[in-house]
Amino acid sequence: MDSGAAETAPSGAVWSAPSAEPTSISVGKEIFCNRSLNMRNITAVGFDMDYTLAQYKPETFEALAYYGTIEKLVKDLHYPEELLSWEFDWKYMVRGLVLDKKRGNILKMDRHKYVKVAYHGFKELSKEEKVAAYGSTLIRDSFDEPDYALIDTLFSLGEAYLFAQLVDFMDNNPGKVPAGTDYPLMYKDVRSAVDLCHRDGTLKRMVAKDPGRYINEDLAIVPMLEMLKKSGRSTFLVTNSLWDYTDVVMNYLCGPYTSDAGSGLNHKWLQYFDIVITGSSKPSFFHDDNRAGLFEVEPDSGKLLNADIQASKFIGSPRSSHRLPPPVHKVYQGGNVGHLHRLLCVASSSQILYVGDHIYGDILRSKKVLGWRTMLVIPELEQEVKLLSESKSIRKKLRHLRVERDSIEDRIHHLEWSLKFDDLTENQKEKLLSEHVDLLQRREHVRGLHQEAQRQHHQKFHKVWGQLMKTGYQNSRFAHQVERFACLYSSQVTNFGLYSPNKYYRPSEDYMPHEFDVLEL
Repeated sequence: MDSGAAETAPSGAVWSAPSAEPTSISVGKEIFCNRSLNMRNITAVGFDMDYTLAQYKPETFEALAYYGTIEKLVKDLHYPEELLSWEFDWKYMVRGLVLDKKRGNILKMDRHKYVKVAYHGFKELSKEEKVAAYGSTLIRDSFDEPDYALIDTLFSLGEAYLFAQLVDFMDNNPGKVPAGTDYPLMYKDVRSAVDLCHRDGTLKRMVAKDPGRYINEDLAIVPMLEMLKKSGRSTFLVTNSLWDYTDVVMNYLCGPYTSDAGSGLNHKWLQYFDIVITGSSKPSFFHDDNRAGLFEVEPDSGKLLNADIQASKFIGSPRSSHRLPPPVHKVYQGGNVGHLHRLLCVASSSQILYVGDHIYGDILRSKKVLGWRTMLVIPELEQEVKLLSESKSIRKKLRHLRVERDSIEDRIHHLEWSLKFDDLTENQKEKLLSEHVDLLQRREHVRGLHQEAQRQHHQKFHKVWGQLMKTGYQNSRFAHQVERFACLYSSQVTNFGLYSPNKYYRPSEDYMPHEFDVLEL
């Protein structure tokens, strides 16, 4: 992808920095394009906060959520105390998995919803078990709620890991779980425990005490936001987090954080946003018929005031020559997308680009319902493309082995067909049968080489689930969703600052299977 851009430096350098020497962007920090997007047509750029602007550290934040959930299961839902001694492997689960509540299974499937990898708890299912459970019905399963749960956010990985642990625990200790507990009820209990952690503020209090322990520092956030504003665009923040927590996190990300309660937070980060909406309740926020009330938030006290949205308080179109003054209160709580459109004064939904991390909560609804342009943040992508680059030789080997296997199978089929003819002499038949045996042995040898090479390639990315964006030769279900709903996608939100704010993002050419051999791709 052409860039003419400077890499993000520790100092937070961006494309617009006068001291930055134009260099190529490393592939791990590129922005990838599914649908053409001309930034000159974008008048407002919006951001989610959690896992978008604020990238949480899984080894601390996810562990905090995991152990908090276990504590709720034991103390509030009467699970045995031995759960308190369990350990959390934060690297085990990946995004894009599907949790089967009825059977206690965790699945990875391809874009056609065929199950390719399946585990019952931590026990891998055989091919026969997968077919029996998911491939032998007259009507194909849709793999949707209420029988399935989609693991599409980084925050869901801890609860998926805990569910797998509980499945194994219940299978091996059926008398130790609360009476009447089955797999669906167990998942419901995990979700209830997670919700309890959120409602009582356990997680957010810990993060507020020491943001640097739980959130990655990114010095490029402020330069990126400043560049967007200087380019004449409005910027906004829409988050499900409430004001008090949003203020703590954004103060940490956009400036020095102070834990001195007496000094208070200065809210200087608000200068980088024209509108901030907290407690948005996405994805319902994206429905204009959502009747949620909009309240103004008084930043210092956190008090909620009735919002009075009048024309005189609109921001005005960023492209107009007569911009109206920003609203007196730029911080709000609740409301719906209609309120946001009126505050931003956009003429068309396609003038808005929204950046988020959640396929369903941020990207699908805003794209499908509103027609907003979208960018999905996929932190795992940086490591994924690095490993892809290192795997070129094994991918070439896999392709050659696959072609060789197919060629041998074609010869086997031809021989088997020839053996059906009645006019063969005994010598001819014996010769064909001998060749048939040799070909069967060669096929098994090549198949074994292919399976072993594929296993090594799979485990290079992840020891259990393999490549995030692939299942075998097919795009994974997660990759399919990224392709369908995200106009752009990248590993970090601040990669946006490595490109011109007026860049025209263009997708690569699509290819059909028949084109690969014809064009020798």
